[in-house]
Amino acid sequence: MSQRSAENALHKPGAKPATCPEDITRENVQAMRRMEETALANRSRADRMAAFIATFCGSMPFVWLHVLAFACWIGLNSWPGLAHWDPYPFTFLTLVVSLEAIFLSSFILISQNYELRISDRRNQLDLQINLLTEQENTKMIQMLERIAKKVGADTADPEVRILEQATDPEKLIAQIEQAQRENPLDAKAAAKA
Repeated sequence: MSQRSAENALHKPGAKPATCPEDITRENVQAMRRMEETALANRSRADRMAAFIATFCGSMPFVWLHVLAFACWIGLNSWPGLAHWDPYPFTFLTLVVSLEAIFLSSFILISQNYELRISDRRNQLDLQINLLTEQENTKMIQMLERIAKKVGADTADPEVRILEQATDPEKLIAQIEQAQRENPLDAKAAAKA
């Protein structure tokens, strides 16, 4: 395969070949944006509704709307000479606010669950890319080792021998879990960070 066809294979069909690092990073950013747009387009109706409600509830117009509504409610039910449908201690207002809190918390949890699913997918993608990169690096070290032997270069570095071995993710997980068992405070501090 020629270098030109290898470069073209790295890019989306019809895209210009990269001429600088910014071209490559721009394509990566656009690929992630396309992935996010696809995820947003494929949301269920419930996820879209929950996201809209959670976004609105986290805004200042929502706060001001409630300030105005509560002020009117309390004012109308406290003003002398007016008929009070919910006199002090505003029991019906308390019921309405409690019901609103139940529904809002449900919508916010639905929205957070969707964000968690997206975050898990990103983490999985990140893990797969890291594993692929590790495998590629290991292969490159092995190839460089063979080239060094062929040209007669010194290859007695013990670290190279270790690094040219493939990394076993299961062993890494076991080492992390063992370190967390030995130093539970460090694990808690890392989880909070």
